[in-house]
Amino acid sequence: MLPSEPVSADSSSREAALAFLFGRINYEQIVNVPYRTREFKLDRMRQLLDRLGNPERDLPIVHIAGTKGKGSTAAMVASILQVAGRRTGVFNSPHLDRLEERMMVAGEPCSAEELVELVDRLRPTIEEMDREAARGDTQDEEEGPTYFEITTAMALLHFARRGVDAAVLEVGLGGRLDSTNVCRPRVCVITNISFDHTQQLGNTLASIAREKAGIIKPGVPVVSGVTEEEPRDVIREISHQHGCRLIELGSDFDFDYRPPRDLQENATCGRMDFRYHPRHGDGHGDAGEHFTRTDLPLALLGRHQAANAAVALAALAELRRGGWEIAESAEATGLAKVNWPARVEVVARRPAVVLDGAHNRASIRALVDTLEESFSVQRRLLVFATSEDKDIDGMLRLLLDRFDRVVFTHYADNPRAAPPAELAKLARQLTGNSYTAYDDPAEAWAEVRRSAEPDDLICVTGSFFIVGDIRRREF
Repeated sequence: MLPSEPVSADSSSREAALAFLFGRINYEQIVNVPYRTREFKLDRMRQLLDRLGNPERDLPIVHIAGTKGKGSTAAMVASILQVAGRRTGVFNSPHLDRLEERMMVAGEPCSAEELVELVDRLRPTIEEMDREAARGDTQDEEEGPTYFEITTAMALLHFARRGVDAAVLEVGLGGRLDSTNVCRPRVCVITNISFDHTQQLGNTLASIAREKAGIIKPGVPVVSGVTEEEPRDVIREISHQHGCRLIELGSDFDFDYRPPRDLQENATCGRMDFRYHPRHGDGHGDAGEHFTRTDLPLALLGRHQAANAAVALAALAELRRGGWEIAESAEATGLAKVNWPARVEVVARRPAVVLDGAHNRASIRALVDTLEESFSVQRRLLVFATSEDKDIDGMLRLLLDRFDRVVFTHYADNPRAAPPAELAKLARQLTGNSYTAYDDPAEAWAEVRRSAEPDDLICVTGSFFIVGDIRRREF
């Protein structure tokens, strides 16, 4: 049975609900998580959903995995579906300000009242599973549901209760063993494969691709934005094994990107053309499926976002092929209306202030390329914080020579944060220059903001956690 309509909630009720959730095992806040152990498997998630009435079974789902770009792609798919008249839910992580942001319906986060009601609905089931695990009644389970499993279940319940016509689920970590991988989607999407979470997913692009491709289901179409040969071949192999129609960037669809001239003065983001031309043979369709969209507006900045938009449009084409009615006009309107914070987000001008949650080499490279392509500025200033388990050396090698001033800090709400002094020390080893480190992110931001001139650009990056912290401050 699905939960009833939400009741009103005061701040103490919400705090109690959050305390219950944050008291669970949370692998988002643990360094060097052992991914291939019994903690990561789907049996416990399936059991939790079974006891909740399997709300996921009747949801038309788009399932999205990838190293980078999956959140932006999810936001674009959802925005277009919403404009096309489908009430759409989005589950994503991490959140920037409030946990409710992980469960969006029609572009609006879950309310505090709904959050409390969902926790109250799940709590008895979770506590019973905890007791069973403690008694050893459940085979191979040493603990009850984790934080991410619970929030995934909450989102699915929320979408079912709100009667969504489509649900877009973003994978949290990997794919094969992620708690979202209990669904039977209408289309599977893999946005991009690059190096991240290597201790959990493997240290080759092929091994990472195999984990991401774990979301592929028999007979379900697959849309892939993977273009590098090594991971692309893995996606092809697994799609073939499962008898899936595979639509690939560079082979079955393409795009052209036109960046804005100068975002220091102009608020208009770039535009793109999209070509969808599935190949003949091997179940890839015929010429009747081919189409082109020209001069589509982009609300998200950067060539990498145009690639994400192309993947989103290809996924929507596969949904149309499966019988979904999605008006062509919804594509341009939906792309123009996307609101997805912390992805090369311009929050101020003169000086320009850009917030971006980039946290691996590939996303940092996309960020610095976008800044150089889209801004004409006097100086570039950087505020950087990241997690200990990230490729800090690789990120700094891409950043340090692109900025005129760099300061390091950390975030207080996650124990994985790398110490600022250690970041500054590593940066000095790389360049021979001295760098300032601040234990207080507010102090780091205030110092950089004071020193910035109107024609400068300030960038905050390295983690969604530092972006979330700075985003709450005055610009």
